[in-house]
Amino acid sequence: MYKPLELFIGLRYTRAKRRNHFISFISMTSMFGITLGVMALITVLSVMNGFEKEVRERILDMVSHLTITQYQDSLPGWSDVVQLAKQQPHVIAAAPYVEAQGMLIHGSRVNGSIIRGIVPKMEPSVSNVGKSMIEGHLSDLIPGQFGIILGRDLARILDAKVGDKVTLVTPSAQVTPAGVVPRLKRFTVVGIFYVGMYEYDSSMALLNMADARRVFNLKNGVSGVRLKLELDDLFRAPQVRFELQKTELGQYWIRDWSSYHANWFRAVKIEKRMIFLLLLLIVAVAAFNIVSTLVMMVTDKESDIAILRTLGMSPTSILKIFMVQGTLIGVIGTLLGIALGVSLSLNLETVVPFIEHLFGIRFLDPGVYYINELPSDLHWSDVWMIGSVSLLMGVLATLYPAWRASRTQPAEALRYE
Repeated sequence: MYKPLELFIGLRYTRAKRRNHFISFISMTSMFGITLGVMALITVLSVMNGFEKEVRERILDMVSHLTITQYQDSLPGWSDVVQLAKQQPHVIAAAPYVEAQGMLIHGSRVNGSIIRGIVPKMEPSVSNVGKSMIEGHLSDLIPGQFGIILGRDLARILDAKVGDKVTLVTPSAQVTPAGVVPRLKRFTVVGIFYVGMYEYDSSMALLNMADARRVFNLKNGVSGVRLKLELDDLFRAPQVRFELQKTELGQYWIRDWSSYHANWFRAVKIEKRMIFLLLLLIVAVAAFNIVSTLVMMVTDKESDIAILRTLGMSPTSILKIFMVQGTLIGVIGTLLGIALGVSLSLNLETVVPFIEHLFGIRFLDPGVYYINELPSDLHWSDVWMIGSVSLLMGVLATLYPAWRASRTQPAEALRYE
């Protein structure tokens, strides 16, 4: 005798040529629906992960992992803070900075800007803006020469090029015989950077820290100190921040990179959750089709069930037979969906350009979007979660039809045979 008998009969029913071809059609539809749902879930979540990773990397080109500032005033004795920070675990680099708001003027063009003063030799250790230079170099910011580096879009707004003179208007004022006037300073454009984030490319300007301290009258300190962490997972930065707050650095205000764009990352997390639930409906509809398939199968096999019962098979065994059928549909559909979803996610950068070339379209127009290709970042944790949920829904879909089959009465089923 074949053991386990329930598995043998269930598989036999699954691969046997049924009299009712409509049942076979619904079975294939259910399997295709599960495959499509799982594939769509894996691909869409991978694309969202890719967008999140791409934006996060571009943010970190301008925002350090951690910043140390005073709660209100500037940070005096910043050199001691830098040395103390470098002694902490996970911290591999530290650099001071000055940051304030100002207004840049070039001819008739005016634009409000964020002015950041940096130490050119130390800045590459805490950010990647040096790798984003499209004209000039950070080393061109020489103290006393009052050079300035503009974001690409800010340069376009001001219609300024390398070598042009721009005027910086600061919020502070000075008293002159003519009255109270704002502080003005002429700077020479020595470079242009492009990090791919409009928020920074359209409003950020870089100065040498010595020039920035002089313009903004910060004689006794700097705005703060920026830290770079040795982390495999950047999302551990808040945990490191809590650890640093327990040290001597706890007297200062410490912020991690995620707090600068907390609303954006929170929105992405909510969107991922909602998209997961919406696309999961595809799998749910396919699971309902499994219910329909098995209900019709039970009706079609009532006489077989009755014969098995008269031969001594228990209701529990009958239940297992039909659970095998429904579960097999769910397993095959899920495995096919995982295989197709993972393959598509890993090769999305090749598939999308092929489709664009084939149909002559662009999904992301570089004239509109700053990311002109669909990025993909496959997380295996998402794959296991999607596969587990799909398998669970497939198993749950078999319970009612299998229970109904186990309740079949032999006498009633064979009365008219």
